[in-house]
Amino acid sequence: MERKYHTLKDFYPYYLTEHSDPTCRLFHYIGTTLLFVIVIASIVTGIAKILFLLPIVGYGFAWMGHFIFEKNKPATFQYPFYSLASDFIMFFHFLTGKVDAKLADAKKIVGV
Repeated sequence: MERKYHTLKDFYPYYLTEHSDPTCRLFHYIGTTLLFVIVIASIVTGIAKILFLLPIVGYGFAWMGHFIFEKNKPATFQYPFYSLASDFIMFFHFLTGKVDAKLADAKKIVGV
């Protein structure tokens, strides 16, 4: 039976355990980085049309990471808003060098 999540705080450990494969996480980081690049490029150039690329790079890289490397179903399908927020949190933890420690803690919480 699948657990239901009602808060981002409860969901995030589960989200991290669904991203145990480092290559899957790398694909997420690439997609998130490109997302920021596109937003900044749109602001700097004033070309709003390039924003249509956001879901393509954001989801494209993430889903490749899941389907090819992690071999699981992206949590986005069931928890779209928690997943989006968690992706940015995971990216921040990556940038601050905390993602491995957070993943280890998450595995204990989730029981993986």
